[in-house]
Amino acid sequence: MTLWPRALMPSTLLGRVLLVVCGGLALAHALTLLILLRERGEQGLAMMQAYVGRDVAASVAVLDHLPAPERAAWLPRLARANYRYQLLDDTGSGASTRPANTPVRHPLAEPVRQAVAAELGPQRVGPISEAAGTSPAQLTLPLKLRDGHTLLLQLTPPRPMVSATTVGLLLAQMLALIAAAWGVVRVAVRPLQHLAHTAEDIQPDGPERVNTAGPPRTLPTLPTEVAQATRALQALQTRVQAHVQERTQLLAAISHDLQTPLTRMRLRTEQVADAELRTRLLADLDGMSALVAEGLAYARSTHAHQEAPCAVDLPALLDALVCDAQDAGHDVRLHTDAPDLPPLHTRVQALRRVVGNLLDNALKYGESRPVTVTLSTGPGTAQRIHITVDDAGPGIPEADLLAVLQPFHRVDASRNRDHRHSGGTGLGLAIAQQLSLALGGELTLANRPEGGLRARLALGQAQSLGQQDSR
Repeated sequence: MTLWPRALMPSTLLGRVLLVVCGGLALAHALTLLILLRERGEQGLAMMQAYVGRDVAASVAVLDHLPAPERAAWLPRLARANYRYQLLDDTGSGASTRPANTPVRHPLAEPVRQAVAAELGPQRVGPISEAAGTSPAQLTLPLKLRDGHTLLLQLTPPRPMVSATTVGLLLAQMLALIAAAWGVVRVAVRPLQHLAHTAEDIQPDGPERVNTAGPPRTLPTLPTEVAQATRALQALQTRVQAHVQERTQLLAAISHDLQTPLTRMRLRTEQVADAELRTRLLADLDGMSALVAEGLAYARSTHAHQEAPCAVDLPALLDALVCDAQDAGHDVRLHTDAPDLPPLHTRVQALRRVVGNLLDNALKYGESRPVTVTLSTGPGTAQRIHITVDDAGPGIPEADLLAVLQPFHRVDASRNRDHRHSGGTGLGLAIAQQLSLALGGELTLANRPEGGLRARLALGQAQSLGQQDSR
């Protein structure tokens, strides 16, 4: 159960802590203001009860000594901020009050009547009443002059008020506390942000990707706990890179060393007299050779970031790849929706291998149907370049679209049914995925509504490969 609607909850730790701190400060200030208003109201009522009896008695004494015709002219002089006087004529008109027996609920009514009665005498003070439908409350207390005329004391109880200066000071204090809270929270959250950036800098590709410029220089300024966690992350980064590099080197070494025995086996297999057996053995050797070749290619793809970026004419590069496939007898078509695309600053060989792998995959499983390569740009100011390869094969089950980008994952049931190939090694798309990451791009797979697979490589026009290499 949350005390704050989840939709209104800030997404950052800084925002959430500030929300809690500032909310608590605002609540504390509101309670302080209410206490201040309550105390000021009680003080005002107490002061009014203390002097209203004597002041009313003095005013009544003045009116008692004045002739009846002159009393009306003195009423404005005797009026105060919270009460005034009104004379009733002989008919009793001059004020609209509730009946005398109507209960009065205002807490000031009875104390005022008792204070006035103590100064004038109970016989000269009538029952107090409250005007109907008035806000704030209007209390009316009838008084008797010595000549028998009725004088109405119309009293408005004081309400607790806060001056504009007080409100301004409270707001200034609130803003100062919010600024101080923001500074404290910022100091507390900044090390966490540094820790998050350190974690983001962890790259399993190799020691060349380590960010050696940032964290080591700022470690002395960090709190001890965060500095220790940062060092632990950096040590983890080193171990992960060493582990990945060791596995990659192992794969490359095994793939390379297998080439020699495979060559000897091929030579010996060709000497087998049984033609059918020789054909089967050679087919197995071809499969093993393909696996070794793709293992070496995958090992090389992990070092694609070492290639120096340069400018490349992307439409010309794609046209060359498509022409090579056409020369090999394949039905491949190129559509360019961005003919005036400026040169792209990227790693050319890695890009060529990505598109080549996607094109080979489409030709392999496209069931001899046309394969389409499309070059386009995405919408928006920061446009992205899309290289799309569409085939008309059986596609891939939705549950395996992400899994096929991992090494050695094959989906023979869907992509290879009724196909002359026995299935690939499961490294083609994994190599394309690894190279896409080295290019700073994103490789996605999706099944086409009309059938077949769509592989899309998204690249940014403003590549930051040079910045990545200089980190």
